[in-house]
Amino acid sequence: MLETARLLLRPWTVDDAENLFVLASNPEIGPRAGWPAHQSLEESRNIIETVFAQSGTYALVDKVSSKPVGAIGLMIGGASKLTTSDKEAELGYWLGRDYWGQGLVPEAIRKLLCHAFETLGLETIWCGYFEGNEQSKRAQVKCGFTYHHKLENVECALIGEVRTEHVTCLTRTIWLESKEK
Repeated sequence: MLETARLLLRPWTVDDAENLFVLASNPEIGPRAGWPAHQSLEESRNIIETVFAQSGTYALVDKVSSKPVGAIGLMIGGASKLTTSDKEAELGYWLGRDYWGQGLVPEAIRKLLCHAFETLGLETIWCGYFEGNEQSKRAQVKCGFTYHHKLENVECALIGEVRTEHVTCLTRTIWLESKEK
């Protein structure tokens, strides 16, 4: 478990299914990230037992309410679609609509970056956002990620769309330099 001033980053449990469904059934959430809004509590439970059961995937839990407000995770090496190196990872995240604009995503990203670089010894973290998702872009910039390249015709099979994805990255060296400032 990782902790910030306002959040706990902890593994998802089946007991989180109702809260996940409330967050992920909002049509403003999943489609921005390339997945469909959840249609049932059973679907949310299944996601927890499969997708969110992967190592490095965390519930973003509000310390005050003790409820998940989003998700964040690192996909290391071959688990990523952006790298295959075991010294690199892809960062992914989403946040429930009611929690936007509070700085929670950058707070969680910073904590996960610390874990990635200091504890896991990773060298580069990759991240992406689909064209038009300015909130995700801003969160990455706030956390020190820099633009690397653009991927066109990225298939979002779960929602039947093709999109443009912008890829950013942050190296351990640059992260350490920014910490020293």
